[in-house]
Amino acid sequence: MNSINLTDHFLIAMPAMDDPYFSKSLIYIAEHNDQGALGIIVNRPINMNLATLFEKIDVPFESVASPNMANLPVFFGGPVQTDRGFVLHRPVGEWQSTLAVNQDVGLTSSRDVLQAVARQGQPHEIVVTIGYSGWGAGQLEHELAQNAWLTVPADPHILFDLPYEERLPSAMEILGIDFTHLAEHAGHA
Repeated sequence: MNSINLTDHFLIAMPAMDDPYFSKSLIYIAEHNDQGALGIIVNRPINMNLATLFEKIDVPFESVASPNMANLPVFFGGPVQTDRGFVLHRPVGEWQSTLAVNQDVGLTSSRDVLQAVARQGQPHEIVVTIGYSGWGAGQLEHELAQNAWLTVPADPHILFDLPYEERLPSAMEILGIDFTHLAEHAGHA
């Protein structure tokens, strides 16, 4: 398969995806290279909001900073490192452990970004997950060849402005596809 780079793209799980971790998932790919890929699921909230997460990790939430942020959902980011949090955010900023996806978006796994959110409400465009999704070298390419995923360049509006339940259908709309009309099995020419 030709070398592809899906960094800053969405992966859309095909209807036939029967893996319970990924069924009906929209994944934002933060890094993709010859070593593998790393992404987070951005449409599967867990039973926790930011205020509850901050309480669990002993980060005092100062509601003055941005009271609406307390109610933001925390998402299941994937089955890898489910004991760790990851924050997708815009702008990139300067945090202790940030992967700059592009000039505008970063993925941070260090506590300092959460402390800034709790104190100052910044960065205010965030998606917080527990765990991430990962693929080894060539694994994602193999899954793509098996028609497990559709891909489309990511749209920050979908990530940061839309409610989670609208993210998957909106990503599909970029492709001009209605998710309900996809067949469960794809053919090969």
